[in-house]
Amino acid sequence: MRLLILGGGSGQLSAIKKAREKGHEVVVSDYYEDAPAKVYADYGETVSTFDVEGNIRVGEKYDIDGVMTVGTDQPVYTAAMVAESLSLPFFISLETARAVTNKRNMKNTFQKYNIPTVKYKILDKEFTATDLEGFNFPVVVKPLDSQGQRGVFKLNSREEVRERFPEVLSFSREEEILLEEYYDSKEITISGWVDNGNLYLLTITDRLRYADSVHIGICTAHIYPSVFLNTHYQDIKEISKEIIKYFKIENGPIYFQFLIGNEGIKVNEIACRIGGAYEGDFMPYLTRIDILELMIDLSLGKKIKKERLQEYDLLKNTKWLSVQLFFAETGKIENMSSVDEIVQLPGVIQAGFNFRPGDIIGKIENATERAGYFIVKGENREILKKNLQRVYQHLKICNQSGKNLVLKEYGEL
Repeated sequence: MRLLILGGGSGQLSAIKKAREKGHEVVVSDYYEDAPAKVYADYGETVSTFDVEGNIRVGEKYDIDGVMTVGTDQPVYTAAMVAESLSLPFFISLETARAVTNKRNMKNTFQKYNIPTVKYKILDKEFTATDLEGFNFPVVVKPLDSQGQRGVFKLNSREEVRERFPEVLSFSREEEILLEEYYDSKEITISGWVDNGNLYLLTITDRLRYADSVHIGICTAHIYPSVFLNTHYQDIKEISKEIIKYFKIENGPIYFQFLIGNEGIKVNEIACRIGGAYEGDFMPYLTRIDILELMIDLSLGKKIKKERLQEYDLLKNTKWLSVQLFFAETGKIENMSSVDEIVQLPGVIQAGFNFRPGDIIGKIENATERAGYFIVKGENREILKKNLQRVYQHLKICNQSGKNLVLKEYGEL
């Protein structure tokens, strides 16, 4: 069978390899002609994952049997539109796809069904002081339809909101933005699978991120298990069920981001996709469930194997694991560690770099400046911590002066 995968970055690489291992032909569409995952596909097309009509034409050209994406938000809606246009199987409706990829729809649904979320307002460029009455600063502003923390800012005054408004819109196809009251909190991610409306929770991780900078929310690491797993499990499960019910999520992967602070759980954002922190790669180790295989089969209209979903119990999972999504200082790369060197260290499952010698690393403004990642396991918290520290001791991205640019402190336990 022939599968169109939207996106050709490192986050889609494992899905492409998995689909080909299963005997399928893979077409990859990506805005970048040299997207790294294209070399692993059977066919590549230089089409943006946001371009609905362009991807419909790609689907027609290759007579595809299914379409999917992993690790990215907005292409979920594109995939749903392609499937609808070409009468292909898809796991959620257009209505649901729109609701989970546009923050106006998402937040309004939260409000309508009393799903806990932070205080918010949709603003247009003509907003006045009256529109912000009752909001405490700082606030967070976001595009309604972007991803990767592009155009997301933590701001301290109405003047800053007005000043940043055009920049937020530059990452959007909308004419309005989302403003939220900042909630001092920790963040967790919930990964799971829905089968005929039944929820299977697979992992709950702590999501470490930048919180003190104007560029807020950029993820630096995931740690399993979350410190909130046992204390908040029932609340997490019940809220997740409410989301599934009111967003009409019948089948497929879920990836929810919750905030936990003095006012309890607040739902930050939700998505109907596999997470972008290499969940497809570490999930088989943590859970013995191959979520990428499930996703590929579902997207091609095949019957999924759900025996392991039914057998799995999150609360009995005693493994420890961290995905480190590391960054580096600005500068030109002279030399760096090799992936082979990193993966040979104790506990390392997988690793990869997003830059190479000669590249220039820019300022950290969103997730696109991430320098690389590695996935590490440990028998317990202390061993995991030692394994992480050992990797950071060996991990080098050096400039011409020999300075190691890797920022080590953001993702460590």
